[in-house]
Amino acid sequence: MPRKARELLAQIDALPWRDDLRRRVQHYGCRYNYKARRVTRDSYLGPLPEWPATLAGGLSADGIFEAVPDQVIVDEYLPGQEIAAHVDCEPCFGDMIASLSLGSGCTMDFTPLSLQPALAHRLEPASLLVLEGVSRFDWKHGIAARRSDEVAGTTVPRGRRVSLTFRNVIRIAD
Repeated sequence: MPRKARELLAQIDALPWRDDLRRRVQHYGCRYNYKARRVTRDSYLGPLPEWPATLAGGLSADGIFEAVPDQVIVDEYLPGQEIAAHVDCEPCFGDMIASLSLGSGCTMDFTPLSLQPALAHRLEPASLLVLEGVSRFDWKHGIAARRSDEVAGTTVPRGRRVSLTFRNVIRIAD
C-alpha cells in the first residue's frame, strides 16, 4: 500500500469509531440512517473536518465530482464481513458516488437490475471506485462474506479493508 494511503489509514484509526452496526464506522458531514434508508435533519454533523474535506476537494478539483462531496462514511470490513448488495439511496444522494479502498483488496460484485449477467471487479488497495450513470442507478454493488477471493486462478486472502465513501446529500427528510 502506498505511503500516503498508510498515513491516511493511521489518521483514520486515531479517530473514534462507532460500533453500533455489524462493522465499525465513522460518519462525517451527515449520519446516514441505514434502517430508515434516509438522511434526516438531526443527522447533520456539521461541515467536513479538514482531512476528509481535503480529500473531497481533491475529488472535485480532479473533475470526478462537480460539487465537492459533503458527506463521507468510513467503513471497516474485516475478513468475512460483507456489504449487502444495494444501490445507494437515490433520493438521498447525488448522481456520483466514489469509494476509496484502503488496506486489503477485495472483489466487489455488481448485479444488474435488468437481465444482464452479473460482474465482479477487484478493488485493489488505494484504488478509487466511481459509480455514476448506469453503474450508480441500474446496478447493485456488494461484497460477499468471504475470507478470500479468487483472483486469476489464485486464492487471495482478505485482510482488513477500510473504505471511504464520498457523496453529496441532496435530500434531507424531516
